[in-house]
Amino acid sequence: MKGKSTKGILAAMVLLLLLVITACGSNANNKANTDESTNQNTNSSQQEEDNTKDEANTGVETRVVTGEFGEVTIPANPKRVAGIYVEDYLKALEVEPVVQWYHPTWGTQEYLNLDAPLFDTTGSLEALMSENPDLIILDGGGDKEKYDLYSKIAPTFRIPEESLQSSEEMLKVVADVLGIPEKAESVLADYNKKVDEAKVKFEQSIGKETVAVIRVNTGDKTIALFGIKNRFVGEIYSKFGLEPHQLVKDMDAFQEILSEEAFATLDADHIIVLVSNGDWNSPENADAIELLNSPLWKNVPAFANDHVYKVERSHWQTGAIYANFLKLDDLLKYLVKE
Repeated sequence: MKGKSTKGILAAMVLLLLLVITACGSNANNKANTDESTNQNTNSSQQEEDNTKDEANTGVETRVVTGEFGEVTIPANPKRVAGIYVEDYLKALEVEPVVQWYHPTWGTQEYLNLDAPLFDTTGSLEALMSENPDLIILDGGGDKEKYDLYSKIAPTFRIPEESLQSSEEMLKVVADVLGIPEKAESVLADYNKKVDEAKVKFEQSIGKETVAVIRVNTGDKTIALFGIKNRFVGEIYSKFGLEPHQLVKDMDAFQEILSEEAFATLDADHIIVLVSNGDWNSPENADAIELLNSPLWKNVPAFANDHVYKVERSHWQTGAIYANFLKLDDLLKYLVKE
């Protein structure tokens, strides 16, 4: 009896030990599963956090466009745009530039009435950098050297050379780069409507009477005649339908200096005249403006009939789209008889 009792006790102890070992193993497995699950959840949360950070760092949507100097990656919807001498197109598209182009000799494009800090294009780039542009647009004045400098500040698009000859084409290119091509179409629709209406009025008012545009160069005190290929004023002939004087029509050059002896040969019916710098009341321009009082003009129809129109240089010394709207206003004011 005693032997059987001892064996029973031993069996019970073995069974108990097996139960303890099994329980410990189960707990260890459960802990391992729990830890693995916790690690997976932690890793998943970390990955989501990392993804969020990545999106924050690279969340600006971009696209690739091709300019004069090749492909460039730009913001799909730029917010802070610097347009170096293309502010006219930004104004037409109702986009406020972060800086205003400025040259110490030529000044600014006053007619735009921009409320933006000046950026002297002949000086330091700090004034541009401080405004933190996310896109810079250059016109034909931006060569490869300037392009490379501006590109260190922000993505820079130089308008292709083939688009520079047409204000309408430039407007479309700028609008496309800004991601608002439909706005360009709206502006051009308004522009073409105004042009078509003006052409009818010009035809009724002056018909085939000839027109010329001259500039008083205040620096060297000369008179320049602008040709039909002049990017500032060529559109008044090619698009507005005005009849160029024969001297204007025959010119291949952008402009030609008229000797005083040649004044009488410019026998146009209407002459539009601007000064190269400053305005008509600037004291420093007085001597140059005196050229318009030369007796050699007296037999020219425009002078004889008081058809010489002094215009403001700012919007007449650019061929941009907003300036062309203003030129139309001037021409309607001076050439259309009410």
